[in-house]
Amino acid sequence: MIPRVLTVAGSDSGGGAGVQADLKTMLALGVHGMSVITAVTAQNSVGVQGTWELPARAVRAQYRSVVDDIGVQAVKTGMLASAELVGTVAELISTTDAPAVVDPVGVSKHGDPLLAASALESLRTRLLPVATVATPNLDEVAQLTGVRVESQDDLRRAAAAVLEYGPRWALVKGGHLAGDAVDLLTDGFEEHWLRAPRHDNRHTHGTGCTLASAIASELAKGLSVPEAAARAKEYVTGAIAAGFALGAGIGPVDHGWRLRA
Repeated sequence: MIPRVLTVAGSDSGGGAGVQADLKTMLALGVHGMSVITAVTAQNSVGVQGTWELPARAVRAQYRSVVDDIGVQAVKTGMLASAELVGTVAELISTTDAPAVVDPVGVSKHGDPLLAASALESLRTRLLPVATVATPNLDEVAQLTGVRVESQDDLRRAAAAVLEYGPRWALVKGGHLAGDAVDLLTDGFEEHWLRAPRHDNRHTHGTGCTLASAIASELAKGLSVPEAAARAKEYVTGAIAAGFALGAGIGPVDHGWRLRA
């Protein structure tokens, strides 16, 4: 049977990030994508104009509907909006026998908040402990741990701070640093440095969602975390290189770049 991957995230009406990006990534990587919508956003290339969180009972019902009937080989989380939803999703994942990739989404590509400040402690103490892999960017690391990364040398310290909250692996994304795009994947013992050339392309909306979904897709196929992360890095690098203009602002990465390569 084709591997099945569930995204638990917000909807991006512009199609560049969120559940829409997750499902495109899953299709491109040959798995069956399914979704639990946590919030609806009015969003386009220039920003987020509005967000509406779904009730916890609706999130729980969607999750149970999919997992209890269809089953999953991996779960990916994105925008969870509130402490209540973070706690609900953490509880659901803890009872699911599948790897979980947690993308601790705090703000959009345009800087709009997507997670209530009151939800940070719940994310630290309830969701990260049930994560197989946590994939924070540098802003999210600072938000979660207080560690500010100024150079590649700081990535180890940032990853260690994330691991203190309990995920099995931390993938700290260094894409906002100067030079090549370098990420550090570690479980506290092994280190894997994921390097790729930096592409001169500002159309990068959806990179975080895409990377986390790609990792989940490769885990669902049975790969190890380091193997899945390496393949996901290759996929998202190609998607960034092929990113395209859409609207008046920041366009999306191209999830179908391999189809046109």
